[in-house]
Amino acid sequence: MNSLGLALAILGAALAALLAGIGSAKGVGLVGEAAAGVVSVDPTKFSKVLILQLLPGTQGLYGLLIAVLLLSRIGVLGGGALELTLSQGLMFLASGLPIGVVGLLSGIAQGRAAAAGVGIVAKKPEQNGKGIIMAAMVETYAILALLISILIIYNIAL
Repeated sequence: MNSLGLALAILGAALAALLAGIGSAKGVGLVGEAAAGVVSVDPTKFSKVLILQLLPGTQGLYGLLIAVLLLSRIGVLGGGALELTLSQGLMFLASGLPIGVVGLLSGIAQGRAAAAGVGIVAKKPEQNGKGIIMAAMVETYAILALLISILIIYNIAL
């Protein structure tokens, strides 16, 4: 039964990285499609659209960070994994879900907002800051989910 707790904790780390990574990949891809069209017409706009394309990639980084923190907390990265109760394993699983789920959804939403920002750059390149701000607003929710995941990880009694 003790290995079930550890397995659930590892599943929490995997879901944090996996779901947030999928959201980022989808978001970055959406922006890349829009950006490719703009750059094919005007290659000088590459740097402006590249910034917009990078924005949805942060959710995947947040998911990876939570996975590393979680695996470190349970001792997997140090080579001596802890024996966790079922309850502890479930709590660690739950700690990966905020950034996993929010990272998935916000990565895609941020990609859509950033793709719309690429449209701004296409027509009025001097207004690219507005497109960045609109896309960055979505980031707020990913940061909040990151914070919640961190707070959960470090408030589970071992």
